[in-house]
Amino acid sequence: MSSVKILLVDDEEIVRITLEAYLEDEGYTVISANSGEEALERIVDQKVDIGIIDMRLPGIDGNVLISKLNKLLPEMKFIIHTGSMGYSLPESLAELGISDELVFKKPIKNISEFTGMIRKLTEGRV
Repeated sequence: MSSVKILLVDDEEIVRITLEAYLEDEGYTVISANSGEEALERIVDQKVDIGIIDMRLPGIDGNVLISKLNKLLPEMKFIIHTGSMGYSLPESLAELGISDELVFKKPIKNISEFTGMIRKLTEGRV
């Protein structure tokens, strides 16, 4: 069983539930939220290793959420999960060490790409 804890933030319920179930089946502990505000509430006093963050969220968007999470949990790594085909990584997130390799476009045809990237992040290979 993995000790990696993942924060999954997506306002699309079917995407969130499906991805959460998959990650739990892979042995990860998952905290899920449907908004940035809910995510910030759910991680209080917790150590979270990786955030899988949707960019278009109600309230604060994914870019702002990642910046806030980085201030709270500087060791946390991030994977961006977006349905926006035109999304390009803003400089503010690139400065946090997020590269284009960590941006996944919806729908993901091979969901195991997430677990491969999670392994790379936890092993320090990204």
